[in-house]
Amino acid sequence: MQVEIWSDVVCPWCYIGKRRFEAALARFEHAGEVELRWRSFELDPKAPPRRTRAYPEAMAHKYGVPVEQARARIGQLDALAAAEGLPFDLARTQGGNTFDGHRLIHLAEHLRPGAGAAMKEALLRAYFVDLLPVGERGTLLRVAESEGLGTDVVAATLDSDRFVAEVRADEDEAAALGCTGVPFFVIDRAWAVPGAQDSDTFLAVLRRAWTRSHPDAVSDQATGTGTGACSGDECAV
Repeated sequence: MQVEIWSDVVCPWCYIGKRRFEAALARFEHAGEVELRWRSFELDPKAPPRRTRAYPEAMAHKYGVPVEQARARIGQLDALAAAEGLPFDLARTQGGNTFDGHRLIHLAEHLRPGAGAAMKEALLRAYFVDLLPVGERGTLLRVAESEGLGTDVVAATLDSDRFVAEVRADEDEAAALGCTGVPFFVIDRAWAVPGAQDSDTFLAVLRRAWTRSHPDAVSDQATGTGTGACSGDECAV
């Protein structure tokens, strides 16, 4: 069974959703037969390498609310992340363009199958936990080196158009599937789960998808709700 996940590396709901999905997968009876594929999605393709406006001010500007109200929303999201074991401090994150980060995920997967997932996690952690500007070349080189990718091959990739087509293809597929916000989970191209659902909901969908593709399997079926997702260049609670 294949699970494709469209997300961005500066999307808080994407990191929260990743943890919730991982918790569900750990409880899924057929986890060993699930193939994960990370797909590219840019919340703001026009963003500079590093934003000059702080996250609270950017959120306040986007949603037309006072900065203090934006800070309160950010605090709520920090608390939700903490419940998943993620020590966010969103007010101090350094947002920016993520296109090259997505290219590095493709590069890692190309060099070593399965390494794309590790690169994805490393970039998320660099941005949300280490508070690094993942849109900047120096940060990308540092993160890639920590994941065992040679600086020469990474630098050469960043200096070229390598994996540009792959990132664009992911984004085109997202549009074709009706994905307008992330995270966005697609199972066997038959089931779509938008947003950072709770782990019970993810588990229920995995079991239902498995049952439909394996009619003889016995699995619980359930549905759930949730709205955690990001759209545009900022995220709301």
